[in-house]
Amino acid sequence: QVQVVESGGGLVQTGGSLRLSCTASGLRFGSYHWVWFRQAPGKEREEISCLTSDNADTYYAASVKGRFTVSRDVAKNTLYLEMNNLKPEDTAMYYCTAAHHFTENRGCTQLSGFWGQGTQVTVSS
Repeated sequence: QVQVVESGGGLVQTGGSLRLSCTASGLRFGSYHWVWFRQAPGKEREEISCLTSDNADTYYAASVKGRFTVSRDVAKNTLYLEMNNLKPEDTAMYYCTAAHHFTENRGCTQLSGFWGQGTQVTVSS
């Protein structure tokens, strides 16, 4: 049974930092591309970052490029998202999932369908 658990969210002031973690079990972590999404109330889900299975390529949405960094620890089956210089518009529920396809322009597609409960990030102004 595949499980995905996101953690590390919280309340932070504008300009602050957080590091999110996404730990997966029940699948070969290193065989997939991994992607971070976020969804704010009343807004569509947004892909913000993707990391390829060979750890060689990344994708970042324009809204987070230069502020967020994705990484992984295969030994721990864990994906990370380092978030710096946070802004109120970063407030959202953050999720991760595995994906089967990556392109430089679109990031991760053909999602696996394995989702966790998400972790809430709230940035106060």
